[in-house]
Amino acid sequence: MIPEMAETWQVWREAHPVALDLLLLSVVALVGIGIGRISIRGIRPGIAGVLFSGLIISHFGFRPDPHVAHFIKEFGLILFVFSLGLQMGGGFFASLRKVGLKLNLYAAAIIVLGAVITMIGARAMGLSMAAAAGVFSGGTTNTPSLGAAQQALAAVEGGRPELAAMAYAAAYPLAVVGIIGSLLLLKRFFKVNVEAEAEAFRSEQMAGVEALERMSLVMENPNLDGLRVEEIPGLHETEVIVSRVRRKDATETLTAGLATELYMGDQIMAVGTHDHLEQFRRVVGSVSEVDLMKAPGEVSFSRVVVTNEKVVGKSLKELGLDPLYGVTVTRITRQDHAFTALPDLRLQFGDRLQIVGPKSSLDEVTKLLGNQVHRLNETSFATIFLGIALGILLGLLPARVDWLPAPLRLGLAGGPLLIAILLSRLGRIGPLVVNMPENTNRALRELGIILFLACVGLAAGENFFATVFTAEGLKWVGLGVVVTLAPLLIIGTICRKVHGMNFMTLSGLLSGSMTDPPALAFATGMAGSDSPAVSYATVYPLTMILRIVIAQLIALMVW
Repeated sequence: MIPEMAETWQVWREAHPVALDLLLLSVVALVGIGIGRISIRGIRPGIAGVLFSGLIISHFGFRPDPHVAHFIKEFGLILFVFSLGLQMGGGFFASLRKVGLKLNLYAAAIIVLGAVITMIGARAMGLSMAAAAGVFSGGTTNTPSLGAAQQALAAVEGGRPELAAMAYAAAYPLAVVGIIGSLLLLKRFFKVNVEAEAEAFRSEQMAGVEALERMSLVMENPNLDGLRVEEIPGLHETEVIVSRVRRKDATETLTAGLATELYMGDQIMAVGTHDHLEQFRRVVGSVSEVDLMKAPGEVSFSRVVVTNEKVVGKSLKELGLDPLYGVTVTRITRQDHAFTALPDLRLQFGDRLQIVGPKSSLDEVTKLLGNQVHRLNETSFATIFLGIALGILLGLLPARVDWLPAPLRLGLAGGPLLIAILLSRLGRIGPLVVNMPENTNRALRELGIILFLACVGLAAGENFFATVFTAEGLKWVGLGVVVTLAPLLIIGTICRKVHGMNFMTLSGLLSGSMTDPPALAFATGMAGSDSPAVSYATVYPLTMILRIVIAQLIALMVW
């Protein structure tokens, strides 16, 4: 019955090629999403269900035009990695410092160990490097690395990129289970109390984050009499902002800026963390019981959102809000994180500023900064397509290695990913501002990975079932299990036993090193909070780039 339907479909497809190919992709995506929602003991295949759907449907003879499928696959991959780069890029550079550096080193160790196991296992079993690259990508549930490996294999005569896709599909299912299983094994082996670990993690996180406070002070240090605010010793080191001043014996409160002169007996309002305010108080004088926020005067405050492209990328010093308008920025909130407004800080689209000054000046500054809240929900498609174009060009640049049959490239996976990370950091390209709302980002990301996996499944399904259940296919599955479990258990044990890493951090690290959302979902469910997501997001960008590069190395390796 099904073979006859496939033959009929092929006849229809010759008459309506575009319509039938799109219909096929839609059916594969729809069925795959349904498969992804099937739960087996709390574990769901998620978006990988689209891959399995494509394999099954292609096995029965329903296949799109190869050229159309290839284009859609690569375009889907670009959408996925570019959106991912914009989402993760904000914290990428910060993740390479302090604690983040240690986590990324551990993640890199997991990746390198997995690559070494893959190549040694492939050589011992007599597997081709095309299959080995697929096992490496599938055993680590990393789809962009498969795309990069296939692009590298396509550049070599007899590279067989379809073999990588089949090996990927064979290793993927047990990899999802294996990553979650490794978390359970480590939890059991170290007798982890998840609730206690989650509480300890929350305490650690709160210890490193200090809320901003206000403090009213009286100028009592005679050495500071007549100095400008910016000349007060320790001001820049403590990162304290002086926003208001009331002169001695006066009733009106005035706006204070860096150029404001202060005198003995003046009352000032300072903004900063508790410890920094205490340091500043010891320099200036004593605490005043008068709340200058409630004192009479023309000084008011307002909260403004940065939406004007002309100010994005400029520092507060360059804007000159204090000398030009008599307005002081006391704090900035960016992605739910509040910090004091230092002069050299460069503004990004969507920053929320708290400004202090005369009412008329506040209105002028509000117009200057934009404050058009509705623009936060607008997507800058011009920037997106410019970024994608730059990413493609970067991905095409070759890096020649003498002992490889083809040059290494970042490809359509790595190039757009790196450009997106840089754009997220810079905030703009010339007059174009980088802005993609979270909902839009998630939609494009999921659409891209669905298109990619659907086309991979449809391309590999013709010979998949005839191959995977042979001795060769069983080798892929077996090697994939080792590639999944061994690095996680070895590095996980070192992290816990040697460094006593909190299990919330450890579970996010292991899930992120495998770029595996189902494992993260399992870890957050086990923790009852989003705690593991912190370390997951810390290692994810670097992990993605390393896997893209190493998958190509494996694919092009000549023994």
